[in-house]
Amino acid sequence: MEFKEFRAKTVEDALTAAALEFSVASSELETEIIDRGSTGFLGLGGRQAVIKARVKNDISRDTKEYLEKIFAAMETEVTIDIEYDKEAQTMDIDLEGPEMGILIGKRGQTLDSLQYLVSLFVNKKSETYIRVKLNTENYRERRKETLENLAKNIAFKVKRTRKSFTLEPMNPYERRIIHSTLQNDKFVSTKSEGEEPYRKVVVYLKKGGKNFNKKKDYNKNYKDYSKETVAEKPKKPAYDYGDYDISEINAETAIDAAANLQNAMREESGSNE
Repeated sequence: MEFKEFRAKTVEDALTAAALEFSVASSELETEIIDRGSTGFLGLGGRQAVIKARVKNDISRDTKEYLEKIFAAMETEVTIDIEYDKEAQTMDIDLEGPEMGILIGKRGQTLDSLQYLVSLFVNKKSETYIRVKLNTENYRERRKETLENLAKNIAFKVKRTRKSFTLEPMNPYERRIIHSTLQNDKFVSTKSEGEEPYRKVVVYLKKGGKNFNKKKDYNKNYKDYSKETVAEKPKKPAYDYGDYDISEINAETAIDAAANLQNAMREESGSNE
């Protein structure tokens, strides 16, 4: 939130006007006195007091400034829109710009690393946990749909071959999508194995799953994403952001993190050529 100017007969009156405008107590305002005003001589030639004010600890404002520093360090032009729901303790951040494909990264890895950093920054400032969601070009929704189709396709493959299938390493959010999609499947079940960041979902046949009828139970609408699941030798993710302690997240570490993200983006861009 930018500073807003207020004018009144006295500084105290201007503070009151600012508090009413922002619907907060005056003690919650960050202020700057521009002119203390004057009563003039015999009531003539007086001038109003002028102050600038904004709400202290505006989490949305601070988060936007934090992201702006990151994107400036990355030399990336991005428009930032933030919706913070104080009651639900959620913050939805939408990014727009000409290079969003690069910012998303391979299967959202760069976007996930940036979301992680922002979550650390936000929750350092909040007394209660705030769930942060970073999105651009509806990527999260599109990725969710892709993973749901992937889960169904792999489930059919497990039923058809009678063999378990291990997916590539995924973050906790994406693993939950796989688990949720198949939780009511009568023939297969899922479990997670391994340690982060290489933790994977395993889809396996339930007891009695051999009763699956290939022709009757096959959904022709399942899209074949099986090629996307092959990961012969998982390597350390390109979006590795290093070890950032929550107490150290500030403007300097934002720029440092941006450098790491930028390097990951360059490596990824080079690997795709």
